[in-house]
Amino acid sequence: MPTTTAAGTVTHLVTCVTRRFIAWRGLTAATAALAVVLCALPGSGHAQSKAAVLLPGSINDQSWNAQGYAGVEKLKAMGWEVAYSENVQPADMVEALRDYARRGYGLVIGHTGRFLSAAQRVGPEFPTTTFIVGSGSAGAGKNVASIDFDNTQFGYLMGVLAARMSKTGKIGSVNSLEGLPNVVAQVGAYRKGAKSVRPDIEVKVIYIQSMEDAAAAKEAALSLIAGGADFISGKLNAAQVGIIQAAKEKGVYANGRSLGHTTIAPENVLTNIVEKWADMYAAAAVETKASGLGGKYELYGLNSKGSTGAELRYSGSQELNPVVPAPVVAELEALKKKFASGDLKIAVTREDAHGGI
Repeated sequence: MPTTTAAGTVTHLVTCVTRRFIAWRGLTAATAALAVVLCALPGSGHAQSKAAVLLPGSINDQSWNAQGYAGVEKLKAMGWEVAYSENVQPADMVEALRDYARRGYGLVIGHTGRFLSAAQRVGPEFPTTTFIVGSGSAGAGKNVASIDFDNTQFGYLMGVLAARMSKTGKIGSVNSLEGLPNVVAQVGAYRKGAKSVRPDIEVKVIYIQSMEDAAAAKEAALSLIAGGADFISGKLNAAQVGIIQAAKEKGVYANGRSLGHTTIAPENVLTNIVEKWADMYAAAAVETKASGLGGKYELYGLNSKGSTGAELRYSGSQELNPVVPAPVVAELEALKKKFASGDLKIAVTREDAHGGI
């Protein structure tokens, strides 16, 4: 069951959330309405100043959900009244979106592409609410939008880095949600980037069932390492730590998704793809207030204004592990400039991201 918190009123909303979710499970309409009244925040502002963020996992995962929670903090700093729910399961997504819209939240954010179908279903019911899907792949109607960072750019850079650092000529990638557009984009670009500099390199991809299963990710990474891979990439949530642990145990390289992953294995993590969801949600919130974002699909990358969407970051002061040779650093910088200027554009197909070799 999701838990909900609002910055500054933690006890109040944690008390209310039990009533609200019981209402979902079948109380009478009158009782459900009473639950909403009981959960109203003291001094609640206008709907357009209220935002809610729904997360599929724990905010303590040092990965995807932690990045989404950074958006909560950013919106709060901008003056929005913000609530959030974590561990929202697919079966609850429709009602979770609907519940916040009923309660007068003018901006409701689902922090995973899996919210897209739910937002498309709920959007027409609440035409004055803007629904934004983080890592979604399309807009819909007049009030459902998707935003994401350019996974192809950063996946490509990671593939080049992996290929240049590999001594065995074999690299791997552990992922979940096979076929999801942004997973296809990053995994397919990883493979294309690696082969752009070493056409004969072996790139093996494994898909696991859950983005949150660190044990499964570690097992998959260990199998790739046993097969000769000496760099393991991945696009996972809490499960990313399994890749990092396997790399540390076996003495190979990997990339993470947060600076916390560097802390776990500073000798093995070469860099992290740190997604700037706080900046992206802030930009989306500003656009929502100014002119509306509904129906759009916004993609942030090295060639976009306002936010690059993500960055490579090994530590607070370094993009890459010092072990990366200067020529490789220079090569990556040159590629980033080509992306920024528009001289380099990568097209990825689902076949590029296929499992196996």
